[in-house]
Amino acid sequence: MSPVYATERLEVRPWTDDPADLDRVLSIYSRWEVARWLGAQPRAMADRAEAELAVKRWTEFNARDDRYGCWAVEIRDTGVVAGSVLFKLLPDGDGEVEVGWHLHPDSWGHGYATEAARAAIGRGFASGLPDVYAVVRPDNEPSLSVCRRLGMTPLGRTSRWYGVEVEAFRLTAPDRGE
Repeated sequence: MSPVYATERLEVRPWTDDPADLDRVLSIYSRWEVARWLGAQPRAMADRAEAELAVKRWTEFNARDDRYGCWAVEIRDTGVVAGSVLFKLLPDGDGEVEVGWHLHPDSWGHGYATEAARAAIGRGFASGLPDVYAVVRPDNEPSLSVCRRLGMTPLGRTSRWYGVEVEAFRLTAPDRGE
């Protein structure tokens, strides 16, 4: 499958219904250390059927508008999928676009989230977006650090978009200034 975009170390591509992708989705999202940070009522993925449904949902979402998606982040040197990067409209927003990442614990600490998110943001800016946002649970220090490494401006806590308190961040396109 051809990548949506690539970076120095990563290929970002659609998730597929290939058994290896489904196994990796389940391995990522069935872990409480990942799932606890996701959604208004977080819960870990229970089984392979849920992984299949997730990939089906992402495939349908990705097909709506090629600017947005939930994609697999594959490490070029090993072929291992580190996790997901997402780029989508924030719910109940005014057109704000969110970048996010969900990585397997075996891929934490290597800079993959920052690298994949930076390229997603660059892609968004190239398409004309004025700003990109990130929302992170207040205690999720690794993701808060990713936002800082990306150069995002902290906006404070809000429950505006997901109905749960999050730290919001914004990055403005370079040609627009802060």
